[in-house]
Amino acid sequence: MSDRTRVLVVEDNEYDRALLEVHLRDDEFAADYANDGVEAWGRLDERADQYDVVLLDRTMPRMNGLELLGRMKRDPRCRTIPVILQTACVGREEMIEGIRAGAYYYLTKPYDRDVLLSVIRTAAADSHEIRELQKRLKRGLNVLSLLSEARFAIRTLDEARDLAGVLANACPDPETAVIGLTELLVNAVEHGNLGITYEEKSILRNCHDWEAEVLRRLELAENAAKKVEVYFERRNGEIHFHIRDDGNGFEWRRYLDIDPRRAFDTHGRGILLARHFSFSALEYRGRGNEVTATVSLAGAPA
Repeated sequence: MSDRTRVLVVEDNEYDRALLEVHLRDDEFAADYANDGVEAWGRLDERADQYDVVLLDRTMPRMNGLELLGRMKRDPRCRTIPVILQTACVGREEMIEGIRAGAYYYLTKPYDRDVLLSVIRTAAADSHEIRELQKRLKRGLNVLSLLSEARFAIRTLDEARDLAGVLANACPDPETAVIGLTELLVNAVEHGNLGITYEEKSILRNCHDWEAEVLRRLELAENAAKKVEVYFERRNGEIHFHIRDDGNGFEWRRYLDIDPRRAFDTHGRGILLARHFSFSALEYRGRGNEVTATVSLAGAPA
């Protein structure tokens, strides 16, 4: 990703588009504008890899926001580009519909400038991390397609990301599998073994201190022996990733589906994204420190 965040703004309303142009004039952003989904798809079809974020209006003529979103998610070139869905009203059903279509970020009109920029920065950071994961993936070992079972143990965030990049190569769609695996392994380290709560991470992310706090807690004597165990197995036409941490667990049911109260938070989408985007099935057990992610070898995740 270049120093400037490249945003594709898809908005048919002239007033809203002019307002966004004012908000995105900062040197931090480089924005292109499309009047509807058809024009936006033309830009993406020509050069999807130049965009870090798509800011997408839901209601438009010719091709509406959800139709464009569906087309993006079906195309390998742009399915991992974060999409911010903007709408005048966000009811629970509309939000769930958008999330199922692939939108994990929301903005409501009229815009609050600080909220707008915060959501775009969050989506851009996620886009950058996804691209870094995919680079790690390409350095992975294709020989994993021959592996029937294996056990691993990790402690750190870097180990979590590296292992995800390797294991994803065993899946039919490595570029989507690596995202979900990374989310689950990072969660097991930070929330599981190190006990960083959802509320603490919100504060740490806003202060840009999250990774520093993870490193600090890894050095504490109480966490020295904690590890995340990963068991990989291939059987009956499926790959299973069994992940277990040494933490106290968490209320995992809260994060399997979207909660409108968290829709505008800067994190908390990892389990939801993994469940709907990366795996055929995702199953937590007990108090939440054990999870099994399943990938069907018959094709891409459902």
